[in-house]
Amino acid sequence: MDRIRIVGGQPLIGTIPISGAKNAALPLMIASLLTDDQLTLENVPYLNDVEQLIRILGNHGVDYSVAGKRRGQNEGHARTIHFTARNIVDTTAPYDLVSKMRASFWVIGPLLARMRKARVSLPGGCAIGTRPVDLFLDGLRHLGAQIEVDSGYVNASTDGRLKGGRYVFPKVSVGATHVLMMAATLARGTTELENAAREPEVVNLAECLIAMGAKISGHGTSTITIEGVDQLSGARHAVVPDRIETGTYAMAVAMTGGDVLLAGAKADLLQAALEKIRETGAEVTEEAGGIRVVKNGAEIAPVDVTTEVFPGFPTDLQAQFMGLMTRSSGTSRIVETIFENRFMHVQELARLGANITLSGQTAVVEGVQSLRGAPVMATDLRASSALVIAGLAAEGTTEVNRVYHLDRGFERLEEKLAACGAQIERVAG
Repeated sequence: MDRIRIVGGQPLIGTIPISGAKNAALPLMIASLLTDDQLTLENVPYLNDVEQLIRILGNHGVDYSVAGKRRGQNEGHARTIHFTARNIVDTTAPYDLVSKMRASFWVIGPLLARMRKARVSLPGGCAIGTRPVDLFLDGLRHLGAQIEVDSGYVNASTDGRLKGGRYVFPKVSVGATHVLMMAATLARGTTELENAAREPEVVNLAECLIAMGAKISGHGTSTITIEGVDQLSGARHAVVPDRIETGTYAMAVAMTGGDVLLAGAKADLLQAALEKIRETGAEVTEEAGGIRVVKNGAEIAPVDVTTEVFPGFPTDLQAQFMGLMTRSSGTSRIVETIFENRFMHVQELARLGANITLSGQTAVVEGVQSLRGAPVMATDLRASSALVIAGLAAEGTTEVNRVYHLDRGFERLEEKLAACGAQIERVAG
């Protein structure tokens, strides 16, 4: 397996282009199942999860082509991709594909809406009632779907079109909001989703669906209304810039010091996180071309954080912020309210010399004067970027193993950081 080798201690100076958001690209790609016309998506990042979803959609009969280049040419940069689901040849999403990426379960909504049936494997490692797969199924039932769970598969069907209805999410779920919003576009009548997710990725999907002919209002608020239509058409739509990548690189600059323009970034997508970064002592300013982050040699101030649904501090930046706090000048408390077991990175940060104590869903971080490089192992996507942030400031050499986690969500991370002066390289396994 590849690994990332970092020699810490260098400030970051330069420009980092922000890629399209993986968490927006995936539901947009799945939306191609809703129409037999061509859906063209711009600013699609080249990531392992995107490539995996292309294979999954291909299993259903979705054709795709990359505009202006052959496959394999300049793949490390944002792409424009055409998706066409003219003929859906299979309404089954098998375990061997779905188990590799949880978001692929979302095909259940468009397949059910357009084909009136779907057989989709439960995501790998998912027990009903722990992570909110039950919200997807309960919501689809409210739209008239008949659903059975048998032998690890969800069998969903409907007699005729889905029927519009009112559904109140018992807890906020971005994935379930995506699925029910897509399914409701082709339902008969009006659907009202309450306590819906407000994340920018939900708004991005709604705007794409509207461009395809859907009638949606209220996206970006907690109540989304969808008036069903008979069919959707093709459209051209751009993937929103990645707010998690933006926050990650902003925290890297706050950690190492330097002056970096995050080109293409949009501040309104992550205001809560940017404010917390400002509180640590970094200067964060909006410019015409993106967001500039400047940090001089001053110490890092300790800041408390509690993860929340949008517009609060995102759970997907919790690990990275903890990495930043390991070198603060005092004590900070980080509370995780969204997911269980999302402190897997703590033990690996401790290998670098971090002083972190866990108590339930709270991590107490006592800042240390310096970190020391060491071999560490990435446990998930966001944890791996936290280890990179810590490694950039650590004395000596840090090697991050299992970087396939990074490749799921960060496009050319080592190249972008190296272009700003970091001593970082990918070492082939």
